[in-house]
Amino acid sequence: MLRRAFLGLLALSLSLVGVQAIAEAPAAAAPRVVYYDASRAGEFATNFAQAAQIWNSSVTNVRLQAGSPATVVIYVDSGWPRAYVTGLGSGRIYMGRQAVNQGYNRTRIATHEWGHILGLPDNRTGLCSDLMSGSSAPVSCANATPSAAERARVDALFASRAAPVQASVYVWS
Repeated sequence: MLRRAFLGLLALSLSLVGVQAIAEAPAAAAPRVVYYDASRAGEFATNFAQAAQIWNSSVTNVRLQAGSPATVVIYVDSGWPRAYVTGLGSGRIYMGRQAVNQGYNRTRIATHEWGHILGLPDNRTGLCSDLMSGSSAPVSCANATPSAAERARVDALFASRAAPVQASVYVWS
């Protein structure tokens, strides 16, 4: 009888410790929101919204959202697509019509340029499966989905919240 009472108290105290541990466990950090302004993206604004949705469904530590205060501004011009990265989650993107006129996929370009803003460099593997291979992949490549390695790298960069990203310029060509 005494043994049963002891086991009952032990089970109760262990369950209370478990409840306390659960209550004290830190909540998962909310994803960092990167606000962008695509009002200057012309006919490519829809492609950048699609690209943002692709990244949002691919990673967990960052969310791309149209709005302000915008840390990313998207423009359109007649040159090559490019990104001017000023920090992790900030900079300017130019959707250059030259690549589109040569047949490159608009949404792939937009998703690729977002990748730079999210901390990824060019990776000229020539593989269509690598989003960051950019123009080294065939013109016919329409893959706009980041690879598992690309997704993991972006999540890791935004998980640290303080990961430095050097200012850089990336040009599609």
